[in-house]
Amino acid sequence: MSRRLPPLNALRAFEAAARCGNFTRAAQELFVTQGAVSRHIATLEGWLEVQLFDRGRHGIRLTSAGQSYFASMRVALDQIEHGTRQLQQRSDERLLRIKVPPTFAIRWLIPRLARFHALHPQVDVQITTSHKPADFDRDDVDVSIHSESRPPTGAGFRLLFRETLLPVCAPGLIDRDPPLREPADLAQHALLCSLNRPQDWPTWLAAAGTQGIDGNRGLKFENAAMAYQAAAEQLGVMVALLAFVRDDLASGRLVAPFDLRVPTEGGYFMAWRADRPVPKRVSDFEAWIAAEAEAAEDHPL
Repeated sequence: MSRRLPPLNALRAFEAAARCGNFTRAAQELFVTQGAVSRHIATLEGWLEVQLFDRGRHGIRLTSAGQSYFASMRVALDQIEHGTRQLQQRSDERLLRIKVPPTFAIRWLIPRLARFHALHPQVDVQITTSHKPADFDRDDVDVSIHSESRPPTGAGFRLLFRETLLPVCAPGLIDRDPPLREPADLAQHALLCSLNRPQDWPTWLAAAGTQGIDGNRGLKFENAAMAYQAAAEQLGVMVALLAFVRDDLASGRLVAPFDLRVPTEGGYFMAWRADRPVPKRVSDFEAWIAAEAEAAEDHPL
């Protein structure tokens, strides 16, 4: 026997309007026009052959029949929402949602990710990139990894690696004129950096004791991954994070023209929610990425 149910879109419009007490706010919540909400409710009243709202000059008000219907509809929709959330949570047990900056994803995480998948093939990884750390109360993520000048607050966290600055460039740039033999020679070369890290060049130049070189001049890119590529294409000298150029230095794709490496107070931290039990997929990822970071740091160049 088939169910005799009213139009479901009309039910959603009625529940939203009754809860909001206003057709306009209901329309905003449902991403439709006020006229659409009004038509849906008129359709529902016609289908039920019952008036659900009194419409006056100063707004709408539920009739007694509307109040009774709203109470039953709200219970039914709450049960549907609860069942949906339970089903999604069971599906989410396999999904690991990670939020990281673009450069960290491109130059550090993605080259290593196959090893995590080999160890945990049952985990589906979803990566989103942003320069803003996650707000675990608002963002749909399990793990956030970001550069911080100090340990993050409001979540569980662990340090992955500290930041060490060093200039790098393409090998071909070393052999060109003007020369690049000492830090003062940087005055004759384009300085490459990320817009998100404006202090990296001034910090390194100050440690090198150079005079008269403006660390804020040169070519600036939206993210450091673009600046690293520009360095490989011989556009200039990039102030790099050692963790992101280890492979390039080992392969010879990039070279470090100077020996000076400048550690900073900053570091890359992994953070997760600490106000609830940590899912196994998160703890597995934490153990794996900590081991990867340690292994990389144990092989200095």
